[in-house]
Amino acid sequence: MTEDAAVGSLKGTVAVVTGGASAHGIGRATARLLVARGAHVVVGDVQDDAGQALEAELGHNLIYRHLDVSSEADWASLMDAVIDRFGNVTALVSCAGIALDGTIESTPMTDHDRVIAIDQIGVWLGIRAVAPSMRSAGGGSIVNISSVAGAVGQPCLGAYSAAKWAVRGITRQAASELADSGIRVNTVLPGFIDTMMGGQGADQRESLRLNKGHSGATVPMGRIGEPEEVARLVAFLVSDESSYCTGADFVIDGGLLAGPLAEAADWG
Repeated sequence: MTEDAAVGSLKGTVAVVTGGASAHGIGRATARLLVARGAHVVVGDVQDDAGQALEAELGHNLIYRHLDVSSEADWASLMDAVIDRFGNVTALVSCAGIALDGTIESTPMTDHDRVIAIDQIGVWLGIRAVAPSMRSAGGGSIVNISSVAGAVGQPCLGAYSAAKWAVRGITRQAASELADSGIRVNTVLPGFIDTMMGGQGADQRESLRLNKGHSGATVPMGRIGEPEEVARLVAFLVSDESSYCTGADFVIDGGLLAGPLAEAADWG
């Protein structure tokens, strides 16, 4: 048995992970870890080629389905596929998200609406979609990925910050509504993580690599985090080891919120 499989076993868990196809994302790292710990995983994303490649790699314990998280019809289709293949859902990890630069004044309405639709409405639709299945299963765990931008205002990330604040509110409301059904709902707030959003390519990733030193210097722990570190926190919240945790924020930022966050001008 591998270390990942031995710690916090998730055997019998049926998990939906949104935004899990991105090559360097928190969602992909989470999907891999949940499978390693024994879960059946359905990855929903709009990056079909990457998602299908992940399905081919991880075999019968993971399937990929196209999912625009802002589409209620896509959620209904995905839930049909999950239940048909694995049975009722017992975990949802909402990782799908995008970040577009812009202040409140400078952001075009179309960009604002796109960010809100994916980062905020997508989380809300996900909870609505999985709750009946979780209730039928006798309970479950929902983990919504927010951000440290959902804890303090971020220059030039007006729509993104607003959406990530909203995710925390949605989480608390859902936790209060679903607790008597045995469904726990929590939020994870990552800080600087070596990942990318919105389909960024090699040039952007190289820019992040070159700026790691500067970004890490703003973090008390002196480095940025890795997607796998966030995935381990998510796996804890999915598992029964967090059985008394609901409606809570879990910050994973290397001490960023305790330190000079205002100096992190290149954060995005």
